[in-house]
Amino acid sequence: MKFRPCIDIHNGSVKQIVGGSLKDAGDRAAENFVSGQDAAFYAGLYREREIKGGHIILLNAASSPYYEETKKQALSALSAYPRGLQAGGGITPENAAVFLEAGASHVIVTSYVFSGGQIQYDRLRTLVKETGKENLVLDLSVRSREGRYYIVTDRWQKYTSVELSEKVLDELSAYCDEFLVHAVDVEGKSAGIEAPVAKLLGDWGKIPVTYAGGVHSFADLDQLRDLGKGRVDVTIGSALDLFGGEMAFEDVLAYMESK
Repeated sequence: MKFRPCIDIHNGSVKQIVGGSLKDAGDRAAENFVSGQDAAFYAGLYREREIKGGHIILLNAASSPYYEETKKQALSALSAYPRGLQAGGGITPENAAVFLEAGASHVIVTSYVFSGGQIQYDRLRTLVKETGKENLVLDLSVRSREGRYYIVTDRWQKYTSVELSEKVLDELSAYCDEFLVHAVDVEGKSAGIEAPVAKLLGDWGKIPVTYAGGVHSFADLDQLRDLGKGRVDVTIGSALDLFGGEMAFEDVLAYMESK
């Protein structure tokens, strides 16, 4: 298990939000933390500590009046840590090259591939042709409905009909280098992980996968390590002291090195 850092950008600022609260209408979200530092500051910190594979997420829709400022922040972070970070949020074949050429190691995609609530394999093949499989992360973030976990799109606001399963992971792994999975129902709440999601990812474990959502203690990291069989990487957001939480960044790094 590795630590994968994050830089979430909303309305032009680095923030930590409650995942399920994000609304495109009015560019609204329940905020846990709004940083006084820009995105490049965090990228520089991760570069200094040689932590690779973190993700930058643009949380504004392309139609938002804040999108260009959010994008500017993302590009500045990529420039500060070339090939050290991934970038996602509104990525399509038409704009993927902008982020890759700016320094992203990978682009992260959900909505373009799951248009209409289904896996659109023609779109996925078009995307891979543009980015290369080696530069693509598929974001399979999920929300629970009637005890099952469905992939969600459009900044986690729309359910697809695709349930997260080993079969889906098998099928989609042929097209990408990694998966990123936010457990949206617990994202930003610092109240514990979504254990069934972590277990599913650990049981599968065929390509790199990063779990995000709910981690708020080192006991949560122990649980994720056990359920994920050491094969699932982790992102910590609102609980990290860098973003106003109580888990010290340095202690998290020491934990990862000790295991």
